[in-house]
Amino acid sequence: MKIITLNSCREFIAGDKCFIREMINPLKEKLDLNYSLAYARVKGGEKTQKHRLSASEVYYIISGRGFMHINDETAEVKQNDTVYIPPHALQWIENPEKEDLEFLCIVEPAWQPEMEQILP
Repeated sequence: MKIITLNSCREFIAGDKCFIREMINPLKEKLDLNYSLAYARVKGGEKTQKHRLSASEVYYIISGRGFMHINDETAEVKQNDTVYIPPHALQWIENPEKEDLEFLCIVEPAWQPEMEQILP
């Protein structure tokens, strides 16, 4: 059995400028998985930098409200929404509120720095 508490995961600023706590990544520890799982946070009034991943990604919104941008589409997202992001899609999320926007990120295959392209 493996149990991971969020506070035991080191928080860092990702290449897209959101705060990340990577919870599970089979490339970093011996787990029989093909995906990675991370907790992400975008501060109020902030947005992530435009970026692409060569992998598919799913966001699950834990709390807050924001706008998800995928290629030429924009949609409001809120608590309990799930967003599918296809591989190679141009993406970013913005938080117009005062409170933090919190969400889970599932990346499949598991996230690694080489699969991410940050755009200006």
